[in-house]
This record gives sequence, C-alpha cells and structure tokens, in this order.
Amino acid sequence: MDNNLLNDEIKSNGEIKIADDVVGVIAGLAATEVEGIAGMSGGFTGDIAEILGRKNLSKGVKVSVEKNTTKIDLHVIVNYGSKIPEVSWKVQESVKNAIETMTGLEVIEVNIHVQGVQIQKVEPKEIEELED
Repeated sequence: MDNNLLNDEIKSNGEIKIADDVVGVIAGLAATEVEGIAGMSGGFTGDIAEILGRKNLSKGVKVSVEKNTTKIDLHVIVNYGSKIPEVSWKVQESVKNAIETMTGLEVIEVNIHVQGVQIQKVEPKEIEELED
C-alpha cells in the first residue's frame, strides 16, 4: 500500500499512535531471532526485573518515535565466534523490516551497541563424550 494513501486514510478515520514499548518489543524480538545474537543487555535494572520473574521483551532496546519515523538503539550480546559486523548488519536489516512492516513507521536508524560476548558453557556430560 502506498504510504501517502495510508496517511490520507489515517487522517480521515482518526489518529493511530503506537507506543514506544510496542516498537521496542518488535525490535527486541526481531534482533534475538538473528543467528549470532545470544541475547539483549538491559543493564542492571532490566536484569533485576528478570530475576524477579518479570520478562521484559523490550530489554536492551531504546526507541525514539517522532511523527512517522523512529530511531532504535539495541544493546546486544553476541555469541563467541560470530562475525560482529555481519551479525550487526543482519540485526539492522531484520529490525528495520519488522518495524516498517508491522507499524508503517519509517526506520531512519538502527544503532547496534555490542555489550558483551557469550561463551558457550560445556556441560560435564559433553566433556566425557569428547574424552571417549
């Protein structure tokens, strides 16, 4: 659908406002689906909320929406061995496509902040299998 037609239709029927949290959840889910992303880094308060059992789907995501555009900042943890520039580019594309498709907002920036590297833990059973 042409964006101008969509905007004209919205003006004639009323206004649609999408909360920043909704955009944040979309961005967070799209980012974590990319291979090489271990998770999102929400900082100290986000981690405490998860410990208390409150899952925050927009953890590690900062959203700024102005009119019909949005800027996204993602704080991610990558898997050890992943090529960070490639993974970051894939995250940018995935997040941009998801937000634009689901909300109609124009994504003008997707900034990736790599906060850490996750090293996979080897279980004792796996060590025994490797030794045999």
